[in-house]
Amino acid sequence: MTLEQAKEKLAQYGQEHVLKYYEELADVEKQTLLEQIEATDMSILEACKHKEDLVKKGVITPLAAMQLDEIEANRDVFTRIGVEAIRAGKVGAVLLAGGMGTRLGSDNPKGMYNVGVTRELYIFECLIHNLLDVVHQCEAWVHLFVMTSDKNHDATVQFLQEHDFFGYRGEYVHFFKQEMAAATDYEGKIYLEEKGKLSTSPNGNGGWFISMQNNGLLELVHNEGIEWLNVFAVDNVLQRIADPCFVGATIQRNCVVGAKVVRKNAPDEKVGVMCLEDGRPSIVEYYELTEELMNAKDDKGDPAYNFGVILNYLFKVADLEHMMMNHMPLHIVEKKIPYLNEQGELVKPQAPNGYKFESLVLDMIHQLDSCLPFEVVRNKEFAPIKNKTGVDSVESARALLEENGVQL
Repeated sequence: MTLEQAKEKLAQYGQEHVLKYYEELADVEKQTLLEQIEATDMSILEACKHKEDLVKKGVITPLAAMQLDEIEANRDVFTRIGVEAIRAGKVGAVLLAGGMGTRLGSDNPKGMYNVGVTRELYIFECLIHNLLDVVHQCEAWVHLFVMTSDKNHDATVQFLQEHDFFGYRGEYVHFFKQEMAAATDYEGKIYLEEKGKLSTSPNGNGGWFISMQNNGLLELVHNEGIEWLNVFAVDNVLQRIADPCFVGATIQRNCVVGAKVVRKNAPDEKVGVMCLEDGRPSIVEYYELTEELMNAKDDKGDPAYNFGVILNYLFKVADLEHMMMNHMPLHIVEKKIPYLNEQGELVKPQAPNGYKFESLVLDMIHQLDSCLPFEVVRNKEFAPIKNKTGVDSVESARALLEENGVQL
């Protein structure tokens, strides 16, 4: 992008101020800034003008989950269908690993955190071993796509290469960086975090597919005949990935997305729950659950909104591509954003001072026509690591790993 082209784009969105220090920059810095301006989707900034409309929910009604008894009764059939799909190369896995281990007291990528006690056992290692179980079961390798971020890409790639991918075949591991979105003040003006750098943040967990696309990996997906992508979060060390039974159930029920869910341990547990919104599959976040929804019962007298998502979803690629022809819904989040003041000095605010823009996986599900909530046994597949101690912590995950026979 030339300087003139950058000026033209910035003028279109009222962002000319980001070139304020352009003439002070070295040639390399100038080029980097122009590349960043070219790559930044500024159309999303218009959303600031009608942000109140973005958070409106439709009519929420229950969506029944496939529960454990039904899964057990059909396990052999579902598993056979899933194994056939995996052996045919139709299933890939996408690890969302852009986060850092800050809340765990680590400066490294979260997946590098050591959960071992008497030996080294890293989060990445746990996840890859879980996927290797399926590789051995199906006698077929699964392509693993690892989404990193600007902050942790190099460290993540180096770490996994140094550990020889913990036994996974390197040619089946593919890295891509998450797309970034601009961060703005309350008027929608992009902040500068350096004289030659826009302030940006990752575009949310719903940005994984567009990030794959923009990194050129959909060509590999098509060439390899991958029809399904199992996307999962880095922080659940017990989850099963490319689980043949889950894959088979989603295919057999003719759904375009499957969602692993666990039975909630309390009505107010802090997990999003599966539901229908205006008749389409959706997820209602825990803070959006009213008392009425928490206490609602289904026709069996059980809680109607009782199955929490664990960020382990199986998406049909063709439907994702069709969905991407339209813009994903945006979420505008108020945050503390470091910025350059009028004097060109870096300010680190103590209170929120602007917006970050995200798209979320839950919106991807709501854009699609059918979803199978698939219940898994909580103690066998749900050990999230969000905190150092307490609920959903390193401590609780270690206890669950031991309970499942993993040597720490």
